[in-house]
Amino acid sequence: MMGSGMRFRAMVAAVGLLFLAVTVDAVADTKVNSVRLWRAPDNTRLVFDLTGPVQHSVFTLTAPDRLVIDINGATLGAPLNVNTSNTPITAMRSAQRTPTDLRVVIDLKKAVTPKSFSLAPNAQYGNRLVVDLFDSAADASPSPAPTPSVATVPAVPVTPVEPAIKLPPAPAGKRDILVVIDAGHGGEDPGASGSRGQKEKDVVLAIARELQRQVNGMKGFRAELTRTGDYFIPLRGRTEIARKKGADLFVSIHADAAPSTAAFGASVFALSDRGATSETARWLADSENRSDLIGGAGNVSLDDKDRMLAGVLLDLSMTASLTSSLNVGQKVLSNIGRVTPLHKQRVEQAGFMVLKSPDIPSILVETGFISNANEASKLAASNHQQALARSISSGVRQFFQQNPPPGTYIAWLRDSGKIAQGPRDHRVNPGETLAMIAVRYQVSPATLRSANNLSSDELKIGQHLTIPGTELAAKE
Repeated sequence: MMGSGMRFRAMVAAVGLLFLAVTVDAVADTKVNSVRLWRAPDNTRLVFDLTGPVQHSVFTLTAPDRLVIDINGATLGAPLNVNTSNTPITAMRSAQRTPTDLRVVIDLKKAVTPKSFSLAPNAQYGNRLVVDLFDSAADASPSPAPTPSVATVPAVPVTPVEPAIKLPPAPAGKRDILVVIDAGHGGEDPGASGSRGQKEKDVVLAIARELQRQVNGMKGFRAELTRTGDYFIPLRGRTEIARKKGADLFVSIHADAAPSTAAFGASVFALSDRGATSETARWLADSENRSDLIGGAGNVSLDDKDRMLAGVLLDLSMTASLTSSLNVGQKVLSNIGRVTPLHKQRVEQAGFMVLKSPDIPSILVETGFISNANEASKLAASNHQQALARSISSGVRQFFQQNPPPGTYIAWLRDSGKIAQGPRDHRVNPGETLAMIAVRYQVSPATLRSANNLSSDELKIGQHLTIPGTELAAKE
């Protein structure tokens, strides 16, 4: 007869085998149902759609170049078909290494640097495995991007962008003002959706492209996009693009959504004070950031400063950028209000990640509610996209004509008296008096009182003052 100890060990072994079988069966239930692909200028992103969580590993092989993805605890639910044109991928094949382990082999035209991670389910997708294939430095170059699918609308004539006055040629060494335009979302992140299938990522890219065209049509200005096609860029990556390009202004374009389909109207956001404070702390804590340049023109380094001085410089830079952001935001909002209803009448402030550059004025424009059927149809129409872009570019032009960065063509025009100085907006800061503001803008206190209907010199923090413009005639 079997002893009690042997019987106990046999029972434990049987339970263990049963538990293992149940675990294997449960894990093996995960399927890879599809793969999606997006091409960016310097990388290719693959997203595998899964029915459940998995473990995975990635490694590369050479001669020939291949990428191997082992997805543990999964089986193939459907063929992995994807269009690989304009990518380093030549073919994709798969096989079951074991009943519960799937191997995907990607044949490559050239070597790539892979990066992979898993994503938990969200409101739009289930579990996903993301594999990014980064081009080598020598190969990285913009590739043709797929054209986004925006709702078809009747063609309308493209309105040329004309300067308000005839401007003289720029003298040597006077640079353009650079506006970096960010179309929100992209790739596997479609953003919000309209009732007729409109996708925020497509609509905002169309508006961003039109805004770029209009800004490039204004003498003394130049615009570049963070993304030129349907691919995803991380939020901090978008501001990094702007900083590396030396942007004077960062404009992020979005289309809002709300639980109520009745919500409507455009909004403009700048960074909140709390968001500015937390970002200053993050930069001070990050030794890599401390070696970066701040100050717009990139002429202030934190690397050789002690922590207290670095903190003061960052705080000054963030405060100046936030003041400019609110100023340009109000001008953009006023112009947008002429072409579409506004959700709020003033610039709102929030801790959006894309607004957290300490040295670049940054605004986020919610062009309307794509969750509202009427606004979704307007947002997908090219004539409305042109009108929105024109209102944003007008606000940008007005801001920079009043606050041109040193060394730019627009600064030269203003300083040489070749363009009239229009009205400006000033937000009262702590400690400022009417006399101080009058000296700053070279106007009399009486002029300020008259322009703002003030009965006394008393001011409130946050109050907006209109600074009267000068009457300079435009010259040939």
